[in-house]
Amino acid sequence: MAGEVIVAPWQGAQQPEGGAGVVRVLLRHEGRLNAMTRAMWLQLRSVFEVLARTPELRCVLIEGEGEAFCAGGDISEYPGFRFDATQLRHFHEQEVWGGLSAMLACDVPIVARIAGACMGAGVEIASCCDIRIAADTARFGAPIAKLGFPMAPREAQLVASTVGDATARMMLLEAATFSAPEMLARGFLSRVVPASELQASAQASVAAIAALAPQAARLNKRTLRALRPQLAEVLPQALGDPYAYADSAEHREGIGAFLAKRKPRFVWL
Repeated sequence: MAGEVIVAPWQGAQQPEGGAGVVRVLLRHEGRLNAMTRAMWLQLRSVFEVLARTPELRCVLIEGEGEAFCAGGDISEYPGFRFDATQLRHFHEQEVWGGLSAMLACDVPIVARIAGACMGAGVEIASCCDIRIAADTARFGAPIAKLGFPMAPREAQLVASTVGDATARMMLLEAATFSAPEMLARGFLSRVVPASELQASAQASVAAIAALAPQAARLNKRTLRALRPQLAEVLPQALGDPYAYADSAEHREGIGAFLAKRKPRFVWL
């Protein structure tokens, strides 16, 4: 089954008067731990552009289907486009950043319910949320160094500004992964609860937000967004061409090794 990003009605026990104030956004990719396909990034953008224009909306809950939030990108797609710099640039600057920027521009409060794997793209999506609630069994990281490529500039600034510089460097340079209690201590998570309590905790957070003044919530988000450093508008110029590595042997080796289920052999050339 191809992955998809869908909007579903709220099913929690507590619902604002009128029943239209909250919705769920579901990341769904069966058998792939909700890994993001190219189509899913486009759907994510479309979904949040629509939600941002929904005046009666008070809160959004985003979650992954099943036992994972999002395990990263769908690497099976990568050989089809990542080794061409033009296609790679379009993927990161238009498709991925299009989805993330739509979330960041949304004035409606967003709560993330995080279970299981939250890796790479999952960390990026979670970084766009206002409240992040995780099961104590969740794991976090961005071990793309094992795949032979760096994080794209805008995505790297987003992640570093949210998880913290030290944590971002460990994720990207050591391919380190972290437990939910560790990410709570590092300031990324709002709260950590036992896995059996995750759904109830996320629903309670959404209900609390939805019961408060919706205009004030939107104004608070606009203020906080204005106070945040602008994301990576000058980075491409400072870095030259950040996608020039597309056809490199290192890039091909990392992705090829992953798909062949073997350890990569990186050789400095």
